[in-house]
Amino acid sequence: MRSDASWGLKAAAIGGLLFLHLPILLIFLYAFTTEERSYAFPPPGLTTEWFAVAWNREDIWPPLWLSLQVAAIATVLAMILGTLAAAAMARASFFGRDQISLLILLPIALPGVITGMSLRSAFGIMDIPFSTWTIVLGHATFCIVIVYNNAIARMRRLSGGILEASADLGANSFQTFRYVLLPNLGSALLAGGMLAFALSFDEVIVTTFTAGQQSTLPIWMLNELVRPRQRPVTNVVAIVVFAATFVPILIAYYLTRGGSETAGMGK
Repeated sequence: MRSDASWGLKAAAIGGLLFLHLPILLIFLYAFTTEERSYAFPPPGLTTEWFAVAWNREDIWPPLWLSLQVAAIATVLAMILGTLAAAAMARASFFGRDQISLLILLPIALPGVITGMSLRSAFGIMDIPFSTWTIVLGHATFCIVIVYNNAIARMRRLSGGILEASADLGANSFQTFRYVLLPNLGSALLAGGMLAFALSFDEVIVTTFTAGQQSTLPIWMLNELVRPRQRPVTNVVAIVVFAATFVPILIAYYLTRGGSETAGMGK
């Protein structure tokens, strides 16, 4: 009976993994199809010409650079603000601390459409024109949470004695942060930054509400799916997005696989 249950669990796990990952494999497959308009299966033939076509499509490059720019700036802001917020919350004890922690974590729990609508309304009330910075601010709302979760988890694992020892040896707050705290936080912050970059690069819901007339790469892909011209080109771009998000997440996993500070990948 136990053996049958074990095989049943294994079959269910394999079925779940196939359900999750076969669509990704199909994207890879149809990036090489010779058919331009349809998704006939099996593909009538295979070719690599669509990679050259995608490389020469001038409408792809501006969204790509915009996505990279937004992700980089949002990640830097998230690493600075998330680390400072974690440092303030990790050791301090004051009235309303739990409520403030909830407010910091809320953007990662809210649906993207709620965050996007809220930001769009706020920008409209403050008469802020849509630009790269409005996209950055939208992405930073959830990227800060990623870095905050990683930083505060690592800080809580550190012994308060090392900070006291640093102070006893005459180090000021900046020296303690630079020579004691930052080296211990390094891998957690790098992992948080990698995750924040990956999430920002492929974000589409919040971006839709904060981009105005601009187009990031995920929005470009969404428009191409609605009004397709060359379906395989969209799949080629999807491979680029997959690599740009998978590699940072993989690095973040290996940086923190020995601990519990990697958080927020559920977004």
